[in-house]
Amino acid sequence: MAFRCRTALFAAVGTGVLCLGLAGCGSSDASDAPVEHKSFAFGGKALTIDAGHSTLVVAPADVTDVQVSRQVDGWVVFGNGPDADWELSGGTLRLGVKCSGVIKNCGARHEVKVPRGVAVTVRNDDGRVEASGFDTPLVIACDNGRISVKDSSGPLDLTSREGRIDGQGIRAKNVRAGSDNGRVALAFAAVPDSVVATSNDGRVDLAVPKDTYKVAARADNGRVDVTVGRSDSSTHVLTVRSDDGRVSVHDS
Repeated sequence: MAFRCRTALFAAVGTGVLCLGLAGCGSSDASDAPVEHKSFAFGGKALTIDAGHSTLVVAPADVTDVQVSRQVDGWVVFGNGPDADWELSGGTLRLGVKCSGVIKNCGARHEVKVPRGVAVTVRNDDGRVEASGFDTPLVIACDNGRISVKDSSGPLDLTSREGRIDGQGIRAKNVRAGSDNGRVALAFAAVPDSVVATSNDGRVDLAVPKDTYKVAARADNGRVDVTVGRSDSSTHVLTVRSDDGRVSVHDS
C-alpha cells in the first residue's frame, strides 16, 4: 500500500527523533496512487522501454499507439520528489521517477500496451518486470528486479543481475535466461529448439514437454537431476548451468 507521511516525518526530525522510528510509514508500492494515462503515437516495428525505480507490466494489445498507465507515490525528507517523467523519442519510451533527500521512499508502477507485431526491449534499473502474450522478439534486462514472462511464443532473451527469472506457458523456440544472483525457472508449453538457462548463484529448473532432448547440464555446487528423454542427435538442445545451486530438467 502507498502512504504519505511527509508531515509526520518532518515532525520526527524536528523533535530529534530518528526517522527510522517511523519504519513502515512509507512504501514504494504505488498501487493505491492515482492513475494517469497517456498515449504516444508510434509507427515502428521495434520499441525500447527504459525504466527505473518502477514495477513495469508490458503486453501487446489491439492498439495503434503505445498506451501507458502510471501510478507514482512516495515521500522524501529534506529533498525533492517524487518527480515522474514519460517520453517517447526515436523508438525509445523513457519512464522514470526520481527522488532526492536525506531519507526517501519513492516508487512507481507502469503498465504499457504496445501494438501487436512490435518487438520489445526492456531495460529496468530497479524494479520488477512482468510481460505476457508476446509472439515477437522480447528482450528484458534488469539490474535489480524479478522478471516474469507468461504465454509468449517469440524469441526470449532475459537477464537479471539481481533477481529471479520465471517463465510460464512458454512456446518460444529459442530462449536465453540468465541471472547473476537468483533462481531461473522456465516452464514450456511447446517443445523448444534451443534453451540456455544459467544462474551464477541460484537454482535452475526447466520443465519441458515430453520429447527427446540433447542436454548439457552442470552444477558446480549442487545436485543435477535430468529426467527427460536424451539423445545427442536431437535438434532440441537444452544447456543448463548453475555455479551455486541445484539444476533440474524434467517433463512438464
